[in-house]
Amino acid sequence: MTLDEVVDTINKQKSCESAMKVFQDCQLTASGDVQLGAAVEKKCEADFMPGLNTAQQQAYKREMRVCDQKYRNKSGTMYLSFAAFCRAEVAQRYSQRALKAAGPKAR
Repeated sequence: MTLDEVVDTINKQKSCESAMKVFQDCQLTASGDVQLGAAVEKKCEADFMPGLNTAQQQAYKREMRVCDQKYRNKSGTMYLSFAAFCRAEVAQRYSQRALKAAGPKAR
């Protein structure tokens, strides 16, 4: 599969969880994971972004910045992958919390 095909597969997933699974299964451990991770973030954010208040949005953005800064001064494309996974995992956690709070009807 090409990178674009993997992104398309992630975008077609019905849930954040399944999108994350595709990301994990197709990871490159290189800079291409940035694109895959961004697709997972977008998929997961659909579950919770509309329901976040301003303070919660700021907390989410702060957690994302922590991921970006964690590997900022490292050299090598694998660190871009690590940051992409960190960001996707933050989005996944927020999605899980939102779906849990919404109850079984949200799934």
